[in-house]
Order: sequence, then C-alpha cells, then structure tokens
Amino acid sequence: MYGQTSIDAVGQVDRAFVLILGFSVFMLLVITALMIYFIFRYSRKRHPEAADITGSGWLEVVWTVIPTLIVLLMFYFGWSSFRALRTVPKNAMEVTVKARMWSWVFEYPNGIVSNQLYVPENKPVKLNLTSLDVIHSFYVPAFRIKMDCVPGMKTYAWFNADKTGDYDILCAEYCGARHAYMLSKVHVMEDADYEAWIQKESGVASGVTGKKVYEKYSCSDCHTMDGTSDIAPALNNIAGTTQIVMVNGKEKSITVDADYLKRSIMDPEAEIVKGFQPMMPPFKGEMSKEELNALVKFLLKGEGKAVSETKGIDTDDLVEEQGCLSCHSTDGSVVAGPSFKGIFGRKTVVLRDGKEVTITVDDAYLRTAILNPGKDIVKGFDPIMPTFDSLSEKEVQAIIDWLQKQK
Repeated sequence: MYGQTSIDAVGQVDRAFVLILGFSVFMLLVITALMIYFIFRYSRKRHPEAADITGSGWLEVVWTVIPTLIVLLMFYFGWSSFRALRTVPKNAMEVTVKARMWSWVFEYPNGIVSNQLYVPENKPVKLNLTSLDVIHSFYVPAFRIKMDCVPGMKTYAWFNADKTGDYDILCAEYCGARHAYMLSKVHVMEDADYEAWIQKESGVASGVTGKKVYEKYSCSDCHTMDGTSDIAPALNNIAGTTQIVMVNGKEKSITVDADYLKRSIMDPEAEIVKGFQPMMPPFKGEMSKEELNALVKFLLKGEGKAVSETKGIDTDDLVEEQGCLSCHSTDGSVVAGPSFKGIFGRKTVVLRDGKEVTITVDDAYLRTAILNPGKDIVKGFDPIMPTFDSLSEKEVQAIIDWLQKQK
C-alpha cells in the first residue's frame, strides 16, 4: 500500500484526464500550425533549391527538455490518481463482489447477499473482487473505477460516494453471449435508509426461500419462466417433463425431478440439455444445501405455488424494488423507456421480428413486456430492459393493475 491519503479519487482521475487531453490538443494544434507554416514558408516556389541545414544545438535541447517535462508532469498526475484509486481508507466497509456469466453477486460481512450494491453515502467502500468463471471487469463510470475480476485471483477497488442516487454497474470485459446485459446498480443511500435496508435484508436472509435463491444467483439472466428459450432452457412447468441431455457425447432421455435438478445445479456440464451450450457455472461449494433444496422446491412448484398465492403485496414498493421507475416515468416524460402515464389502452408502435406493428396496450401486452421484453420493442427505444421472470404470477398481475391506474 502507498500510505493513507485523503485525496478525492474521482477528482484526481478527472484532473489527470483533463491535463493529458489538454496537452494532447495543444500539441496537435501546435504541430498542425507548424506543418502548415512550413508548407508555405519552405515551398518549392520560394526555395527551388533545398538548403543544407547542419543542425541546431539549442533547438535540439528545447525539443528534448520541454517534451520530457510535459511527460513527467503527466506522469505525476497519473501517478497521483493511481495512488488515490489504490489506497483504501482504513475505515472502509468491505463488500465481496463475485462476477459470473452474466450477473453480479454482492456479499456483505453480516451474511446479506444481493444482486445490487447498497451503500451509505460518505462512507468509503472496499470491493473485494473475484470471478467464478471467466474474466469480467467491474466498471462504475460515475465513480471512475474499473477493475478486472479474474478467476482464482482476488483484486479490489474502492470508492466513497458523496451523493445519494442510483449509479450503473457494467461489465467492461467481453464475457460471452449476454455480456451486454451484465448490468446492476449501486444504490447510495442516506445512513438511516441504509440501516433500514440492512434490518430488512437481515430478516429476509434468516429465512431461505426458493424465490430468494433464484434471485440471489441471478438465474433469470439465462433462464426464463415464460416458456421461451434463448441461451438456456425455460424453467416454467419443468417438473416431470422429459429432456434429452448429452452425457459424454451421447444422447440420454431423463425425467426432470428433484434429483436431476440438484445434479444440473451442482454439476451442470455432466448432463447438458441438447441444443444448448455448456456455459452454466457449477454451484457446488457455493450454494448451501438449504439453498439448493429451497431452489429445487421452487422450480418444482412446491414453493412457487405458495409464492403466487401470497397476499398483501405493496405494489408501490414492488415497482420501486424492481427498479421500474429508474427507466420509466409516471409524469409523461421520457427517460430510458416509455412513460407509464396513460399507458393502458394506448396505441403503440412496436418492432416485432424486425417489422413495425401497431398494438393496443392491454393486460396481455403488459404481461409479455414484463416477462419477455425483447419480443415487442417499442419503436424509438433500445432493447435494454431485462426480463422479470422471477416475479410470481400475483406480483406480475399486481404490477399490471398498478399500470392501469397510471392515468
């Protein structure tokens, strides 16, 4: 380590960037101006015979010393920003970040696990980074931090957010088919709100449910619950179905039951469903036995049914928890997605299989937009919305009912 520092890392990085950019632009203009000057000053018309210049000692000193000083100055600012980024304050709270295709898992010292990062404002946070499969890169543009997550290696980054809000987390290292969807958020909260979140999540963490395990390990990043299959088999109504799997290069017919699901979670490459690539990471040694049993029960609909019958859903909290209002407004303004204001019954042009189709927003469309947003993309917007197939049927219906009320 380089010793304790109170240097503002973001400010240091920005200053280094502006300095280097400024010098680069300045040198570009100077060199370009000199080139144009020399073209006219020493043109063939003015000097039909080239002069024999033997050299200039003072000029050689100038063009050696000045660039050297400029480079040393840029190095100093670069080194200062590097020190700020690598020197973690002693009072920093620590969070373990595990990267995997194609999601982020954040583990807190008190046992809380989340797929989004929650931190208090004005508190240094050290992120202990690792990867469970291939090389990823943890990138938060707002905090000027980008650090590779390498399998078998521990790296780190840190930040101190002094303003509440939600900030994007991206993967900056190409890592496969759904690299572009490896997104998450940093939620910077006031101390009181952060403590309330800790208390709430501590209570949730004490009781393992299949739905929470499904969300914790970001199963929905690859699997859907609406019957569609992209890069992995759909998981809805999977119990009792017959699947063709590849075992040692040979086809084998199996019936999906608890034992098969446990094997496919712990050692997914042993029996690969025909037609899909072996890209699922193994969860052996990472997922506890209790979590495994809860997830299998959920997939077999033992717990999934109970979830769908849950009463007393607070829809406002649900919409906020799922991050809907991060991209959609309720006042008619356009953010990253269409506004929710007056959405029900609205005629909308969508792109379906590359063709424009006019639809009327109803229950069926909203359900598809939530569970399979890539099917009908509203014209003029990018297809960046993730699937929400981990929601229970009642939660989906609650959101649809809430959208109908947005007049």
